[in-house]
Amino acid sequence: MEILMAIIIGVLFATATYLFLSKSILRIIIASGLLSHGAHLLILTMGGLKKGAVPLVNDIGVSVTDPLPQALILTAIVISFGVTALFLVIAYRAYQELGTDNIDKMRGTEENE
Repeated sequence: MEILMAIIIGVLFATATYLFLSKSILRIIIASGLLSHGAHLLILTMGGLKKGAVPLVNDIGVSVTDPLPQALILTAIVISFGVTALFLVIAYRAYQELGTDNIDKMRGTEENE
């Protein structure tokens, strides 16, 4: 199972890297979302993909799953959702003002004023 997760994580990181190199702001926002999902899967995989009992009930001799990676991922999902929402609002406002989402054209606006 870990090998499959490693392949999925690699694909997510490679896709995010490819999208980060584009000139469109929307592609960069999608890339940041894919990168954060890859990081979440990486943390979950490094925490161990094992079956066990619920971490709240611990009888003697019963193996339990580690709740720390799950708590870290839950917190990271909330933070990445907020950052993505902020990026989308900034990109929408920039598109309203400048009429483009191309980064090269946005850089040239400072010289035109």
